Amino acid sequence: QVRLVESGGGLVQPEGSLRLSCAAFGNIVAIYMMGWYRQAPGKQRELVATISTDGSTDYADSVKGRFTISRDNANNTIYLQMNSLKPEDTAVYYCTTNYLSDSGTYTYSAQGSQVTVSS
Repeated sequence: QVRLVESGGGLVQPEGSLRLSCAAFGNIVAIYMMGWYRQAPGKQRELVATISTDGSTDYADSVKGRFTISRDNANNTIYLQMNSLKPEDTAVYYCTTNYLSDSGTYTYSAQGSQVTVSS
């Protein structure tokens, strides 16, 4: 069983910045991928950014150049630096991990953090 602890969501004005963090705890042999997905009201959940063990990253086109994902492998923690935020970035952001435990490989998402971009 894995537990993901998120922090950093909140309310910010357009063009402002926020940093999300997510730490993984529990029965973890290895983490293959960690990242964030988001879901705005009335829309499907979409990928925001992911990072793999080797440091390779993937970003949604809508956040490229504005968001940066980074990873602290020693502490199973990731960070999402969000700059130049737009109202359309408003959503619940879900930290997600694909990991190996002693019972198999799993994908797990946290309960989510609200990010609201509004003046």
